[in-house]
Amino acid sequence: MASSIWLAVDTPDIARARALVAATAPWLGGVKLGLEFFVANGPRGVEEVMAGTGLPLFLDLKLHDIPNTVAKAVESAARMQPALLTIHASGGAAMIAAAKEAALKAGGPGMRIIAVTVLTSLDAVDLAGIGLNVTPAAQVARLAGLAAAAGADGMVCSPHEVAAARARWPEGFMVVPGVRPAGAAADDQKRVMTPAEALAAGATALVVGRPVTAAADPAAAAAAIAASL
Repeated sequence: MASSIWLAVDTPDIARARALVAATAPWLGGVKLGLEFFVANGPRGVEEVMAGTGLPLFLDLKLHDIPNTVAKAVESAARMQPALLTIHASGGAAMIAAAKEAALKAGGPGMRIIAVTVLTSLDAVDLAGIGLNVTPAAQVARLAGLAAAAGADGMVCSPHEVAAARARWPEGFMVVPGVRPAGAAADDQKRVMTPAEALAAGATALVVGRPVTAAADPAAAAAAIAASL
């Protein structure tokens, strides 16, 4: 993989998304399209953005439902040929296993199922509010073990937990959002780290969004992050 930087293109505007990818492609390892884009544009929009880029697709849908429903959704998503597809680890072992089985059946070994652990917008207070009286690190470790045992290919966690997750799951594909260049605004992320720090901690893929997409010059912002690595 040429780069560990995966650009989070979270806009409903197809033309804007294509322009962002075109401007930053030389510094990218892949493109992340998430809920905002997918709800607005569906599979056809995904195809339009990815056409001709030659870059892997990270389809960040964070699927979370009963095992059969998630398996069927994974089969449908496979038509878009994602390299990475997210589900929520908190859906449980049976759901994770069903997602992986469906991915192998419909997408082949090149389609990785990535389990989301604790969102980077949450901290210990937020977890307590939903009945989880644990630290984010403890919950990430618990869900990492569950996801690995159930057959997922990797996980999503904040940069603050990735070193411990890597130690627990050495072969896992570690997707790390909440990455911010030094001096950049944290926005709604509560557990952030610089790209270089996250990579050194054990990240496989660095998900970078607004520091690039909201920059006056997205190409220059992407290039600067790549240079920092």
